[in-house]
Amino acid sequence: MEKITKYIVFKLNNQSYGVNVQQIRSIERLQKITEVPRTSPFIKGVIYYQGETVPVLDLKERLQLPETETTEHSRFLIVMMDDMQVGLIVDAATEVIDIDEQIIEAPPQIIGGVEDVFLQGVAKLEKDLLIILDLKRVLDLSETTEVKEVIQEIEQEEV
Repeated sequence: MEKITKYIVFKLNNQSYGVNVQQIRSIERLQKITEVPRTSPFIKGVIYYQGETVPVLDLKERLQLPETETTEHSRFLIVMMDDMQVGLIVDAATEVIDIDEQIIEAPPQIIGGVEDVFLQGVAKLEKDLLIILDLKRVLDLSETTEVKEVIQEIEQEEV
């Protein structure tokens, strides 16, 4: 039986990636990021989104992909990770598509320079391969703790 799931498609270095639409809260234009000192290089800082402090991660840097310039098409994907909102910087968010779960294959060890630990699978579409990320694996436990500490530090400074 067919199980169709909606995915947000976004670009990192001209490669298409997908994330289950249920993990995405919002897609936003880039805005000024407040830097936070003494954090991992992929943690770019924080933004205020709907009254909340939201840490911003450079998804390319986290996945160890080559860095590119931000453009007018660059976006924040506001996502839920480990019970916290996080902004992920991507090159562009392009579309929402329906994918039959049966066409998603297990990921190879490395695809597009991204290690399989971050991947949920690969979907073969008509014209392209769509690399499907597993957002639960983008941060390990110590990195999740560091991101939560960044939020606490910023919120304590506001008091």
